[in-house]
Amino acid sequence: MSIWVKGAIFVGGMAASTLGVKLLTSKTAKKVYTHTTATVLRGKDCIMEGVTKVRESCDDIVSDAKDINEKRTVDDAVEIIEDCADTIEEEFTDEEKKD
Repeated sequence: MSIWVKGAIFVGGMAASTLGVKLLTSKTAKKVYTHTTATVLRGKDCIMEGVTKVRESCDDIVSDAKDINEKRTVDDAVEIIEDCADTIEEEFTDEEKKD
């Protein structure tokens, strides 16, 4: 490659970068960046509202599940007490029959 081609590529690159910087820093480009950022922020707010609703639903589900487990624990304890009472009653009845 000749020195003229290399020089032309270098000058073309500088011109393109200068033009790119001018385009990226122009008022129109800044408006586009601002509107794009505003859109992203609105999207973020919308997503966060959805996440909050899901969290609340999960909290409700966990709370209901804990209530179910507590009720089940109480019911199991009542069954155990009733079974023990039946066993004790049978033992007393068997002892009375022996006497």
